[in-house]
Formats: sequence, structure tokens, C-alpha cells
Amino acid sequence: MKDGLLVGLGVITVLFVTVWLRTILNQRTNDSTIKLQPSPFEIFLGFATNFLDTLGVGSFATTSSMFKLKKLIADEEIPGTLNVGHCLPSIVEASIFISIVQVDVTTLVSMIGASIAGAWLGAGVVSKMPRLLIQIALGLALLVAAGLMLATQFHFLPAGGEKIGLQSTELVIAVIGNFILGALMTLGIGLFAPCMIMVSLLGMNPKAAFPIMMGSCAFLMAVGSIRFAATGRYSLKTALGLTFGGIPGVLTAAFLVKSLPLDAVRWLVIAVVVYTSAMLLRSAALSKEKAT
Repeated sequence: MKDGLLVGLGVITVLFVTVWLRTILNQRTNDSTIKLQPSPFEIFLGFATNFLDTLGVGSFATTSSMFKLKKLIADEEIPGTLNVGHCLPSIVEASIFISIVQVDVTTLVSMIGASIAGAWLGAGVVSKMPRLLIQIALGLALLVAAGLMLATQFHFLPAGGEKIGLQSTELVIAVIGNFILGALMTLGIGLFAPCMIMVSLLGMNPKAAFPIMMGSCAFLMAVGSIRFAATGRYSLKTALGLTFGGIPGVLTAAFLVKSLPLDAVRWLVIAVVVYTSAMLLRSAALSKEKAT
């Protein structure tokens, strides 16, 4: 069944790339001034964030922070740019980890399917949300992400068990949880940390979480990104930079890097994410003041 999952991943990749290329051509036809060439920084950002993503740090919180700190794109374009730009690197990640990490296939397929359904519904909502709501939601989401990272650093979270799959009630809980996480991810809330916590609480080996969370991200981002690409509510140039830099970042982390002081990296990420959250919420407060 793993082979079938990888085939499905290939099919949805072709579908996403086809839709994305078609929307790019349409955008260029309607507006020849649209920039397609990403900056060196945007490509580097794609490399760095997907490098860390492959090691389990996650990419959404770090990328959102850099978007805000460098003022790269408008706040309302952040969710769409995250999903579209990180989609193909995440597919490469998922292909690698689904192939090499042992996990119960029923659990894997069920949780991925739930995340896809959540993403499809979530992307339709987020792509229509006003700027103020996105600022508030993303700011709060980053605070939650920072809290989960802190809990990991201080070992407040369960270490997990030895199971590589779930059954009966535990599987139902995991499926419902991944449906919710899939919907939230379209808003820019990373799935890695909460998914890892959920499967650990259910007694699974944390290593088994990698193909689940990476497979979930790959499929749901492809599905959600099709809707974001269709609406055009994302930064095309920046998304291309994340993609061009991200794929080499994934391959470097997966096959060349054997060790990295991840504790130190996480402390840095936590500090940046908290600061970015404060900036987004401050922007939302200012926007609300102007509107009244």
C-alpha cells in the first residue's frame, strides 16, 4: 500500500504543478509586469527553512517570521505563499520518509486522508479571509507554535511509546486530530509539532510520526495550494524562491547532514517566532484603530 501512496503523491504533484503553471501563465498574460525571478534571499530562505523542516524543526513558523521581519510580502499573502512555496519541497520530504521509515500503513493513509479533507475545507475559508483576521489568527498561531517548542525544550511533553500504528478508538482520535490540523495548516499553523505531540500521547514511536506528518503536509499542501493558486492570493515570486531553494535544502538535510545542535536552533526559532507574533498582533491592532 505504500507504493500506492507514493503513486498517489506523484499524481497529486502533477496535478498541482499543472494548475500552478497554468495560473502563472494566466497571470503573466493578464499582467506582464508580474515578477517571476525570486531574490537570492528568497531562495536562501527556502533552502534554510526546508533544511530545518527535514530535521523536524518545521518551516511555517520560521518562514512566517522572516516574511514579517524582512517585510517581504503583505500579511494577507502569508498563508498562501507558505502553502504554495513549500509544497514541492514537502513532497520531496514525504517521498523520502514514507519510503524509509517503518509505520503502519492503515494509520498512515487514514491520517493523511484526514489532513487532505481538512486542508481542502480550510483553504477555501482562508483564501477569502480579510487582512485583519489573518493578522490576528497568524499572530496567535505563532504564539501557540512557540509554546509547543518551549514545551519540547523543557521536556514537558510525552516521549512516546514503541507503537508504529494505531487501532480502534486511538485511530479515530488521530484521524479527527489530523483533520483539524490540516484545516489549520492552510492558515499558516505548522502541523509538525502538534502532530508529533498527538501521536506521542497516543503511544506511538516519535520516529513513526515523520512519514505521517510529512506525508500529511505534502498531500494537504498540494490540495490547499491548488485553491490558493487559483485565487492568486499569494506572492508568486516569493513562492518560487521557496520552491527553488527548498528542494536542495530537503535533499541536503536528508542525505548529507548527520548531526546539528537542534536545541540551540530551536531556542533561536522560539525567540524569532514570539517576536514575529507580537509584530503581527501589533499590526492587527493598528489596522483596527485605523478602521474605527
